[in-house]
Amino acid sequence: MNVVIVIDSLAGGGAEKVMLTLAQQLIKEHCVTILSLADNFEYAIPEQIKVESLFTDRASKVDRFWKINKSVAKLEAWFSNKQQDIGAIDLVLSNLDRSNNLLAKSAVKNVHFVMHNSVNAELARQKKLGPFSYRYLKKSKQNLNGKSLVCVSKGVEQEINQGDLITPSAITTIYNPFDLADIKRQSNEVNTAIPQSPYLIHVGRLAKQKRHDILFAAFAKLDKKYKLVLLCNKPVKAFKLAKEYGIEEQLIVPGFEQNPYNWIKHAQALVLSSDFEGLPTVLIEALAVGTPVVSTNCTFGPSEILTGELANYLVPVENSEELSAKIKQVLANKPNVENAGILQKVNAELVAQQYLALSC
Repeated sequence: MNVVIVIDSLAGGGAEKVMLTLAQQLIKEHCVTILSLADNFEYAIPEQIKVESLFTDRASKVDRFWKINKSVAKLEAWFSNKQQDIGAIDLVLSNLDRSNNLLAKSAVKNVHFVMHNSVNAELARQKKLGPFSYRYLKKSKQNLNGKSLVCVSKGVEQEINQGDLITPSAITTIYNPFDLADIKRQSNEVNTAIPQSPYLIHVGRLAKQKRHDILFAAFAKLDKKYKLVLLCNKPVKAFKLAKEYGIEEQLIVPGFEQNPYNWIKHAQALVLSSDFEGLPTVLIEALAVGTPVVSTNCTFGPSEILTGELANYLVPVENSEELSAKIKQVLANKPNVENAGILQKVNAELVAQQYLALSC
């Protein structure tokens, strides 16, 4: 089969990492091309995966009303040329708003739109940024009316079905893919930069959604012997915020890491403090390498990942007191997490088969 994955960029982020993992699994038996709107790559791209960019810049406004028709024409021309090269394209997976907006307006066939986050939570966040940002995002979601949607968690699917913003032609849930064997292999790689002193870890870009303020407030209540490692994209901004909570001396920010798994493995615990997610990749990665986790019970994903005894380490959003208390509890209990039920559902081979079935 010929598969094309379209995404806004390949800068460091959860959706980007998910699609690279999926591509690595699909490429074993199929022809896969990743089309990035922007010429912006942070992840190392395996040689066997073909990656092309549609625009030479950051592609930040390619879907605005004064540009979108020209952008769509360029996208359609790319697909036409690609089909001349490789034949019919059986499956197109669109990711993130700019890609979705172009493909939704295009004549490209066999497109399925992957929903990586809670729609309602995204809209609530954008409303705080002003009316223009809110209208743009709302229109982006409405562009998916009558389209085939793939949700990364049952929670996201249920939210869309119960709401009235998007009426899809079809909707299903496919969990994000994980190459669990490769994650374990990479977690054993030696990295001398990893601190010897005990530390907690948070993995995620420095964005309001991730609530580093809640994380820092919770961490400030812990024993001073612990360090806090942030694998994030804005170290200077992170240190500035940490100073407000008096924890800057305990903060370690190595920057973007191609291999976060050895950092996660050696942590005492991984903490997620987000207001919303779709299916938080880092929680599953931590479980896969045996690292306990504490997470906000945000919409959506954590409650589908932390089940059974692990559900005890879910806390309400925006509550640094309870987050700190659960971190202390997980540090004391050191629960065994490697047999977490979610790990059976996210195997990359299984997930790839579910995506390929969309083309039937």
